Order: sequence, then C-alpha cells, then structure tokens
Amino acid sequence: MDILQGIMIGIVQGLTEFLPISSSAHLIFIQKLLGVEQANLAFDVLLHFGTLIAVVGHFYKDIVEMIKAFFSSIVDIFKGNFQNGFKEDSYKKLAWMVIIGTIPVALVGILFNAEIEAVFQTVTVPAFFLIITGTLLYTSERINLGNRNIEKTGIKDSIIVGISQALAIIPGLSRSGTTISSGLFLGFDKEFAAKFSFLLAVPAILGATLVQLKDIGTGLDSNMLAYVFGFLAALISGYLAISLLLKLIKEKSLDIFAYYCWIVGAAILVYSLFFI
Repeated sequence: MDILQGIMIGIVQGLTEFLPISSSAHLIFIQKLLGVEQANLAFDVLLHFGTLIAVVGHFYKDIVEMIKAFFSSIVDIFKGNFQNGFKEDSYKKLAWMVIIGTIPVALVGILFNAEIEAVFQTVTVPAFFLIITGTLLYTSERINLGNRNIEKTGIKDSIIVGISQALAIIPGLSRSGTTISSGLFLGFDKEFAAKFSFLLAVPAILGATLVQLKDIGTGLDSNMLAYVFGFLAALISGYLAISLLLKLIKEKSLDIFAYYCWIVGAAILVYSLFFI
C-alpha cells in the first residue's frame, strides 16, 4: 500500500463511518478498486482510532459530562438515590443509555465474529444490504414524529437502538444509518437521534480497536508513512462527516443518502452479477 492509497482508504473510512452509507461496504469497494486485497490489521486499528478521535473530539463536552454523571450515579446506588438521579439528570440517563445500548453489539461481536468476517469476502452481500440501508433511511424520514428527546426516552429505547447497531455489523448495513433510523422510528427528535447514534459509536469503535490491538504486531514498519497519512485522513474526514450530517439532519432530510445507497448498491449488484 502506498501513501495515496492509504489517504484514499482513510478518507473513505472517515466519511462512511459517520455518514449513513456503510463504512464496511465502502471499504470493501475501495480496496477492490485500488487493488488492495486486504488492509493490514495495524492499518485497520489506526483507521478506527482516527474515527474514534473524531467523534470524541466533536462531542468532548458531552462525553466528559457523561463520565462524571456515570460515577455520580454509582454513588447514588450506594445512597439509594439512583432512580431519582436517573430521572432528574439527563447526563446520568444518557450515560446509562449508551452503556446498555452497547451490550447488543458487544455480544454479537464476540459470538459471531468469525461468521461476520466470512461475509467480508464478497461485494454482493454489502451491495444488497446497502439497498436495505437506503430503504431504512427513506422510510424513517416519512414516519418520524420527531418530538422525543433525552427527557422522553429511556432504557427500552436504548436497547432497541443498540440492537439495530448490532445488526449493522453486517457489511452494507450502515451503523449510523440503522441507529438513526431506529431512533426516528421510535419518534426521536432528529437531532437527538443523530447525537445518540454518534455517542453510541464511541464504545463500539473503542471496543473494536481494543480487540484488534492485541494482534497489531506486524506490518507497521514497511507501510508506516501510508498508515499515518491514512489515520490523519480518517480523523479529518470523520470530523467533517459528523459536522455535515448534523447540519443536514437539522436543516434538510436523509433522502440524499437513501438515493445514494440505492444507486451504489444496485450498481455494485449488477456489476457483481455480470462481470465478476
């Protein structure tokens, strides 16, 4: 892998990790297009770390408040005041919603990791589920009531959104697309649906990075420069993608991403059926 390939893959990772168009599908497509058969594990870790920094940097204040609120709620447990604190402090509720919402993806990752990796060997499956992602986005825009924020949501909602995030381990199902769509199906306010989706991404990306970290030993020396530029590209493009999506979901709709998923998914399906 050369520097230009590293940058291009990093940009695709950063943009598609947070825009609702499936990072896993696009990474498969771009690697096939560039002739990079399989990115080195060390490179995958750096790409994930870049997107992790992007989302943490964007929601730094919220994350700090959530961490403080979490430890405060632990104290509440010993004082017998957990329930009141959960109801009255939005950051305490948000912290626990993110923690509980992360459990489904952790279980799926542990139990079905080998099966999921096997799916990454073909472009047909990601293309099909990219079309499904587009359908979810398009449909959720049209049935959303848009009036529920953190004060009006709870653990049941976080479990449902968390399950949708777990399903998005399937290549082609966008993590942000499925979590935002499930939030909209539940009647979340658009801005809260997007914010909760991004906050839910933090432990998911962190967990994926830590799992890969133990096997990072090889491949760092020979491609170090390409990996560093790829990491920076993922960080910068990821931060910009978050800003763009928050602006679009507030001022416009997700339809543009639905159309994109349909077009790209259908094009890849046709190509794979007739030319591969």
